[in-house]
Amino acid sequence: MIKLYGFSYSNYYNIVKHVLLHKGLPFEEVQQFGADDAYLEISPLGKVPAMTTEHGECMSESTVCCDYLEDAYPFNSPLYPADDYDRARVRQVIKVSELYLELAGRRLIPFSISKSPVPDALAKEVSDALTKGIAALNSLAEFDPYVMGSKLTMADIYLRYVVGVVALAGALLERDFVAEIDGIEDWQEMMADTDIARKVDADREANGPAFFAYIKERYGM
Repeated sequence: MIKLYGFSYSNYYNIVKHVLLHKGLPFEEVQQFGADDAYLEISPLGKVPAMTTEHGECMSESTVCCDYLEDAYPFNSPLYPADDYDRARVRQVIKVSELYLELAGRRLIPFSISKSPVPDALAKEVSDALTKGIAALNSLAEFDPYVMGSKLTMADIYLRYVVGVVALAGALLERDFVAEIDGIEDWQEMMADTDIARKVDADREANGPAFFAYIKERYGM
């Protein structure tokens, strides 16, 4: 059976988990907060999520895991279009979401956890990066009704779990970045209104106390 390593409070973990559920693949969840020697054999950088296939093969990084699942199970509710150019368009939105929205907003997570003020220089850097990322997303996405048009794609799943980090950054910087994404409100409601999304969200909420207990023990926050 496929094993998914990580924790349900992680948005990157939830991207892969959502894909597994969408494709109807049986899998086992293995909670993993920090890296130990055994985990480094699965995820060389100690990052989550990581995954082992039904054959025991190891991989890490959410994009790698998701692309493997799409390649290995192409007929289980595919998440990429058949056309090469359309597939590239989906990947472009994923990259914008990951590199210019999530990674920018992620820099403020420690300040949210510690409830400490964000330095002005960092606030400006993150704000500028998110502004550029949102402008790029607005030029690429359709939200009609899904990100890339009439069908659900991998871009929808990625963006759903990126938006939470953007919202967190916005709360700290007192600017509603999410509202600046054209067409996002109806799309968010649609994406949340599925059995898969409800399960992932419920598991995330339930995992919160364990995650914060781990953070407190490790970092003394």
